[in-house]
Amino acid sequence: MSTKEISPNKKLLIVFGVFLAAYFIPWGIGRVARATNEAFLMLGEYARLHVLLCLVPAMFIAGAITVFLNQQAVMRYLGPKANRLTAYGVASVSGAILAVCSCTVLPIFKGIYKKGAGLGPAVAFLYSGPAINILAIVLSAKVFGWKIGLARAVGAVLFSIIIGLLMAFIFRKDDAKRAADARLFAKPADKPTRSLGQMIVYMFSMVGILVFVNWANSRGGNVIWDAIFAAKWWITGAFALVLIYTIIRWFNKQERLDWVVATRDFSLQILPLLFGGVLVAGFLLGRPGHDGLIPTAWIANLLGGNSVFANLFASISGALMYFATLTEIPIIQGLLGAGMGQGPALALLLAGPSLSLPSILVIGGELGWKKTLTYVGLVVGLSTLAGLAFGMIA
Repeated sequence: MSTKEISPNKKLLIVFGVFLAAYFIPWGIGRVARATNEAFLMLGEYARLHVLLCLVPAMFIAGAITVFLNQQAVMRYLGPKANRLTAYGVASVSGAILAVCSCTVLPIFKGIYKKGAGLGPAVAFLYSGPAINILAIVLSAKVFGWKIGLARAVGAVLFSIIIGLLMAFIFRKDDAKRAADARLFAKPADKPTRSLGQMIVYMFSMVGILVFVNWANSRGGNVIWDAIFAAKWWITGAFALVLIYTIIRWFNKQERLDWVVATRDFSLQILPLLFGGVLVAGFLLGRPGHDGLIPTAWIANLLGGNSVFANLFASISGALMYFATLTEIPIIQGLLGAGMGQGPALALLLAGPSLSLPSILVIGGELGWKKTLTYVGLVVGLSTLAGLAFGMIA
């Protein structure tokens, strides 16, 4: 798997930026000191709650996609020339099944994109994973009312498809060239050593581990959901036993080694950017319920009413903040209590879970900053419009 090397000049620029921050930021001032403490507390919380249970399983899935998934199959169903209904249907449904946060979806997104998925379907998957979270939508309706719950559900599904289609259209020449290069340099497919059924069981066991080990408690919001939560470790263990069986019986030593190496490479590409982004997000905005450099009260004051600015500010704030799965609900509940309007609340619900500063850094490293900023702009713009429209009728 190829990796993008950072040039010496860029490395020097990064070092120079760190030096300027170390030299000029007044670390001893109370608010700055508290923000610095929040940055490391948020990083520690992120490491404890999300790396082992979320990112590690996702890394192994991404490694498996890269090593074992047939490139022609990926291009047939998710490539630029694939049937749009099939491609975007598969991408949005796959993302919704995972129901992960904006950072956990990144390794899998990188895996399918590197394997030949078109930009549009890959971006649809990237948005749908964090945004179309069934429990989050149900709890949104329970906490905020059915109108905002329905608006979030409809908006998230439509946005995943619309944003994917727009990205594919805007960068159609780049995508066509990338697809042509992939076909030109693609290696002839080897005779499969495993049946399709075996590969489905292998991949599904890893997805099952990722889904159920991160199954959240609805706290009384859904009886069936909470029953699954009570048994999640037993379910996860069952999937783990299936995975162990497939690894031992259906893969040889070299294949297992290739899988581990691919997983390691994904980790080296993604984790430094994620950790750096979490530190910056914690420094600026703090953990939920705690202030970073920017006080939460300032944000709440800017989100009142239903002006274009309030909805735009909510969308931009959501795009930069890091929301672990379901944490957006108590945060927005608190902001609504502080005077935030219904429109900005929806804008934050549509932009926040799908993006974060850490995820933007990783996406930029994979797609380049032109495509990344276009994607962020589409999410922010559509979320702003949706919030503005909802605020008028709510």
